[in-house]
Amino acid sequence: MGYIVVYITINVCTPYVKHWDFINSLNRWKKSRKPLTLMLKGCNLRMGNNPIKDYLNIGGVDVNTLFRKRIGLSENDKITFETLETVLEHMAYQIPFENLSILKNHHKDLNKTNLINKVLVKNEGGLCYELNTILYYFLKENGFNVRLVRGVVFNHQLQRYNDFGRTHVTILIEHENQTYLVDTGFGGNLPLKPVPLTGEVVSSNNGEFRVMKEESTYGDYVLEMKIKNRDSDWKKGFTFDSTNYVEDVSELNEIQSIIIEHPESPFNKKPLVTKLTRNGNLILTDTSFTEWKDGNVMKEEIDQVTFNKLLKQHFGME
Repeated sequence: MGYIVVYITINVCTPYVKHWDFINSLNRWKKSRKPLTLMLKGCNLRMGNNPIKDYLNIGGVDVNTLFRKRIGLSENDKITFETLETVLEHMAYQIPFENLSILKNHHKDLNKTNLINKVLVKNEGGLCYELNTILYYFLKENGFNVRLVRGVVFNHQLQRYNDFGRTHVTILIEHENQTYLVDTGFGGNLPLKPVPLTGEVVSSNNGEFRVMKEESTYGDYVLEMKIKNRDSDWKKGFTFDSTNYVEDVSELNEIQSIIIEHPESPFNKKPLVTKLTRNGNLILTDTSFTEWKDGNVMKEEIDQVTFNKLLKQHFGME
């Protein structure tokens, strides 16, 4: 598979209509599915209100290309059901679960363009409705039969399911006439493998997981887990309705609104940034930094200056 090299000189102040030849060329490239090398002259891609920048960053490159680059996967690796574990591990180790855009009031409407820009171009993380949705787009582009569904998280402190709405988003994938749960947006509680809706226990580097049939007001299945070096007994994670699919990603704006506005939302009060590592996980808040490593925990109190330093050092964010 060869590369297409495009040489072009662009004046960013030129009206957008004059770039139609360039846009049409990129559209032809997009249909060809070939890698693209762009050599731009006279185009300051850091300038604001630049339609060429917007096109290159979002519309001109598909989710598959940007996603692979973001998590460190080769463009040539074929993604199959058997290799999904690799995808899930790479994503868990590279893209943090975090709520900073909410606290900074930088949140935007949930759509494909905004999610690509936030997670894959600006290299931020996100919450379940962002991380699982961007994974959903990637899996769909790679030929998987996937659906988004909504669920309700179990509150272990209150020993009941949260009662402020179906605010968790997860993925169901069909493979050889069997349905599996795939989730990369549940903080540090990630299965790292597809989990069948049969009760079968799946073991990964992060612990043991199973999906049990459980009819309730909130759904018909529940994810249960025993996190490595933390849980000795099975704990409920979230319940979900396997028959009530998200038909359009715009529906998830309702979830984002609840997370932002509801007084019981756990993500609209203090910053939380966390991700898995190959031998544990990292948790950063505004007052502490916690590192789990091979079952041992180190926790230190921090200030805002240290928070910003650790955010960049460990999570690649500013």
